[in-house]
Amino acid sequence: MTSLPLISVDPDARGRRPAMPPRHLADLDLPGRQALVAELGEPAFRAKQVSNHYFGRLVRDPAQMTDLPAATRERLAGTLLPTLLNPVREMACDDGATRKALWRLHDGSLVESVLMGYPDRVTVCISSQAGCGMACPFCATGQAGLTRNLSTAEIVDQAVYLAGVAASGAVAGSPPRLSHVVFMGMGEPLANYARVVAAIRRLVAPAPEGLGLSQRHITVSTVGLVPAIRRLASEDLSVTLALSLHAPDDELRDELVPVNQRWKVSEVLDAAWDYADTTGRRVSIEYAMIKDVNDQPWRADLLGRLLAGKLAHVNLIPLNPTPGSRWDASPKPVEREFVRRLRDAGVSTTVRDTRGREIDGACGQLAAAEDRDSDPRAATA
Repeated sequence: MTSLPLISVDPDARGRRPAMPPRHLADLDLPGRQALVAELGEPAFRAKQVSNHYFGRLVRDPAQMTDLPAATRERLAGTLLPTLLNPVREMACDDGATRKALWRLHDGSLVESVLMGYPDRVTVCISSQAGCGMACPFCATGQAGLTRNLSTAEIVDQAVYLAGVAASGAVAGSPPRLSHVVFMGMGEPLANYARVVAAIRRLVAPAPEGLGLSQRHITVSTVGLVPAIRRLASEDLSVTLALSLHAPDDELRDELVPVNQRWKVSEVLDAAWDYADTTGRRVSIEYAMIKDVNDQPWRADLLGRLLAGKLAHVNLIPLNPTPGSRWDASPKPVEREFVRRLRDAGVSTTVRDTRGREIDGACGQLAAAEDRDSDPRAATA
């Protein structure tokens, strides 16, 4: 029997369930919100009004909810819209087209989100967990371990907040409306399955139920939790599956993506192809290019053979090194040769646009930097 690497656990935390945040309207469907409002002695339609402010107008300040009676605004907003994300740092680069936010949650956990503006779209990358338990050694979040799953509303609130930033016109040269969401921030989305699927349903439902995004503009990343991939295929959703493969052979993937010790490359790809067959959606194969580790020509050829003829696209990712890491990005000539070999095999391939290097762009870097800055031991380390 194989085993996954152990993540260190605070012995004082054993036996304690992580404290979840207060209930928020994004945790509930519209009937659930109406029931909550009724408990306050208010008419049920108030739930729709508050939901319209939050999802439709991207407003959470009670003073701006002038269609609500002044005497009940604060109470309704306080019950339905408790503060979930407390800004710690917000940083921008790429002439303001990339904006990264670090949030502190109610229990002190740190999570990150990124807003990326392009001429034709605005994308947010959101987190689904505080930390990550998958232990991929080249990932800053994986090095930190898992703190807890995020609630549905904590996931959704990242997108709604950054949709408001986009709507303010802060991302010059981009449309003022959020159009795409990728679950590629901190955490393994499919390890927080129920809340992530609920968050997707909020994101795609029209206002006042949700944010009104297209299902086809939602991407869910996974390291390859096979049962969850198969379950997602049965959800009647048209979201894109992004498989973080990073190696085409089991020997190396066992090291780079430790969950491969449980579900091997062939099993993960079979589940991905079944997802593509069920949904009609092309699978994105994520592949971080790591110098002298997974960038050899023979690995490109092997990957090409595995993917040839499949409904798949390879997204090569120049590694964004984390401080103190032994991993580094592949040289550009090596990257170009890798691309050439995949395309010669008939596999659609692109290289991801590198954003945010100067603002700790790799997932988990900003949280790790905040932890170092706030740890009094760091000054004497």
